[in-house]
Amino acid sequence: MTTQEVADRLVALCREGKHEQAVKELYAANIVSVEPEGAPNRIVQGLAAVAEKGAKFQSMLEKVNSSIISDPIVAENFFSCSMRMNVQMKGAPVAIDMDEVCVYNVNDGKIVKEEFFYTPQPQPQAA
Repeated sequence: MTTQEVADRLVALCREGKHEQAVKELYAANIVSVEPEGAPNRIVQGLAAVAEKGAKFQSMLEKVNSSIISDPIVAENFFSCSMRMNVQMKGAPVAIDMDEVCVYNVNDGKIVKEEFFYTPQPQPQAA
């Protein structure tokens, strides 16, 4: 698959809410996932670990009220898109907006790196 084809397929699957399928279908075995400084699990490597990270995030959601993903912008073996969601987290009193820019690197038809840019929520400090 070309970078454009990978980008289009990822966006299509995400728009259908098929995030787990996207990971299984489009990610390389040695995928590296990078979150912003201050986010938990900042760097995760390997297909199983990235799939587990996604499953953990999904398990924290009570409800997805809305989800929007932009069309991809492709340059060489990179593409980016923005994602916006309004979600109700389990145990949270109100829904929150999540807004991020996602950058992906493609090699041999698979995503080898993903990096997310957003402002992380403050994490509780251990006592």
